Amino acid sequence: MKSTLRPALVLFFVLTLICGVIYPYAITGIGKLAFKEQAEGSLVSRNGKVVGSSLIGQSFSSPQYFWGRPSATGPMPNNATASSGANQGPLNPALIDNVKGRIDALKAVDPTNTAPIPVDLVTASASGLDPEISLAAAQYQAGRIARERKMSLEEVQSIIGKHSQGQYLGFFGEPRVNVLALNLALDQRQ
Repeated sequence: MKSTLRPALVLFFVLTLICGVIYPYAITGIGKLAFKEQAEGSLVSRNGKVVGSSLIGQSFSSPQYFWGRPSATGPMPNNATASSGANQGPLNPALIDNVKGRIDALKAVDPTNTAPIPVDLVTASASGLDPEISLAAAQYQAGRIARERKMSLEEVQSIIGKHSQGQYLGFFGEPRVNVLALNLALDQRQ
């Protein structure tokens, strides 16, 4: 029994040290050297105060701000520790009710907007934390924001254009815009 137990315990402690201490510290160190901003959370600061992260969505509910994708995290929206998809199929009654509620909320805050509502404004992303929306979703909201902030539509569209990003590597995904960056640019403009 002793001849089996001792090597097993030694192996357990050695592997715990390697996998639980050395490896995580080494990878964290490499990450901080190679990707400093991302390894530290891609935090965005204004006037010395952290206002968010460029990698994690935030909830904006005021009509004078761009709204991001709905969050699938619960019970608190955009909770990075609870990242997960809603796992609701297209025929799930809960998903249908959620989408209808989001459509009603968008129409209530901007009743004169008759444009089709982009799907990313009413459905959550796979992680539930998406910080970006499509250019169509940003353009859909531009009129409301221009009215609320007493800006011209052209000014709001200019901000969208300045903060838009193309496809990843030129062909992955769709052109998009970071919601936090847009909202900070709106605040800075006024």
